[in-house]
Amino acid sequence: MNGEIVARAPGPPGAETILVGLYREHRLALVRFAVLLLGDREAAEDVVQDVFSGLHGRPPEPLTLTYIRVCVLNASRSVLRRRGIAARVMVGRREESVDSAETAALLGESRQEMLAALNRLPRRQREVLVLCYYLDLSHAGIAQMMRVRESTVRSTVFRALERLERELGGKA
Repeated sequence: MNGEIVARAPGPPGAETILVGLYREHRLALVRFAVLLLGDREAAEDVVQDVFSGLHGRPPEPLTLTYIRVCVLNASRSVLRRRGIAARVMVGRREESVDSAETAALLGESRQEMLAALNRLPRRQREVLVLCYYLDLSHAGIAQMMRVRESTVRSTVFRALERLERELGGKA
């Protein structure tokens, strides 16, 4: 599933149809993945839309779910970088992330605490936990996707879980 060929984008005639099918089949899971990385549903939806827009009109090549996930991961990283730059420019002005009433109603208090703690983790730790526990990828799969050693993935997961446990005080 993780590395299987989802579709082979043919030349111009059927490419749009295949891309629309991929979008319909995987969009929601990819948006959820991006939400966990970004902590913002609107930005996550934009990232996924941008990834699929970027795939439109590309030359024929096999598209895998892993490839699309890497694109979403990289696009999410770009958004986080831009946010970091904007935050440094706006020194002294603190913007709080406010969930909509609908989102707040849907999420339970403990889930909100977990998501907040997850968002406070360093980027790499957050990414590894999301890839491991949300996408259920193996350490080897995560290492390949992030282009790091498997031992780096294991130690990063360990440190991230340790930090979450400290922050949540055994609530998890």
